[in-house]
Amino acid sequence: MSTIGVLALQGDVSEHEAALARLGVASIRVRRVAELEAIDGIIIPGGESTTIDKLLRAFGLFDPLQARIRDGLPVLGTCAGMIMLATDIIGGIDGQRTLGAIDMTVRRNAFGRQVDSSEVELTWLPDASTMHATFIRAPWVESCGPGVEVLAVDAAHGGQVVAVREGNAIATSFHSEISGDDRVHALLVDSCR
Repeated sequence: MSTIGVLALQGDVSEHEAALARLGVASIRVRRVAELEAIDGIIIPGGESTTIDKLLRAFGLFDPLQARIRDGLPVLGTCAGMIMLATDIIGGIDGQRTLGAIDMTVRRNAFGRQVDSSEVELTWLPDASTMHATFIRAPWVESCGPGVEVLAVDAAHGGQVVAVREGNAIATSFHSEISGDDRVHALLVDSCR
């Protein structure tokens, strides 16, 4: 049985824990290196990417987390978590760091301000079905490398790429943890097995 950590420095921690519980998976909150070492996968939740970056460094987690991901730890990043997994950011602040787990460039706050938050039906490409998605000050993928698999596009916003996977890393610009649709989390769980 896998144990998946939820980075608990900021963001939708309890919502991700609930999604994992619906899938029958144990979770722990990760705030320390010892907790990071005790997991089979990790979720980096939405929140504010510059704050997550600063808190990862303040808690001494940035380098150990980056190393574990590079060594194959399955990871899911949602919204700000997507930004943290990118190699490049458009609209970041000076000195903002990412974990560089997915060969992609993301645009911070691409969907607009908080008042521009929206809910749409996406095309979930793995099975060509629809998926309900909520965007809150969300990024989108501007470009991605040849090894990146596109998992979802948003036709309502010009076909923007909003979910990707590369190797052990999955990222969504939407908040999959609040939709009640656990397919994104199931991808992470499957990669932990």
